[in-house]
Amino acid sequence: FLKMVKDNVPKNVPVVSVSKGLEVGTGITMHQVLERALGKDQPLVALSGPSFAKEVMEGLPTNLVAAAEDENHARAIQQLFASPTLRVNTTRDVMGVEIGGALKNVVAIAAGIVDGLGLGNNALSALVAQGTAEIRWLAVRMGAESSTITGVAGVGDIMLTSFVNLSRNRTVGVRLGQGEKLEDILSSTTQVRLGFAFF
Repeated sequence: FLKMVKDNVPKNVPVVSVSKGLEVGTGITMHQVLERALGKDQPLVALSGPSFAKEVMEGLPTNLVAAAEDENHARAIQQLFASPTLRVNTTRDVMGVEIGGALKNVVAIAAGIVDGLGLGNNALSALVAQGTAEIRWLAVRMGAESSTITGVAGVGDIMLTSFVNLSRNRTVGVRLGQGEKLEDILSSTTQVRLGFAFF
């Protein structure tokens, strides 16, 4: 699709990615997928952070991060989206924002499994803490800044997705922990589960 519309995308307008994940088969980030399809000259911004669309639409306070290699593009998106209830931080650490947003889904599924098995809050907090540490370890080795993973786009997103029942991935994990089969879970809902391809 992106290659088909490439010629219609103005080269001076940043393309904003709100997708969280890694491409199945290659493991590349959404930023890299867009860059491959649209070319290295296309300005790209990753917009991510702890946010349930339902709460954003209700005007509840939310904090996101706009990440771009060119800080001017991140600031432009910050100005476009910022409102009295939506704070948008900026960073040049695209890798950190994207890895945090992608891998938190795996932690959320595991957190749901812990709850589904009834293993308690001690096990849940230990799992999420260890999962966060491992995401930070990997992200740094991929070129990210450690502070991005310990910030809103990392820990903030991990906490929201792992501990709140609105999380689709957490819900999948809970149901797995309660003994349901993955195929049955996936066929019973129309919602997209962001982390299940890893599972």
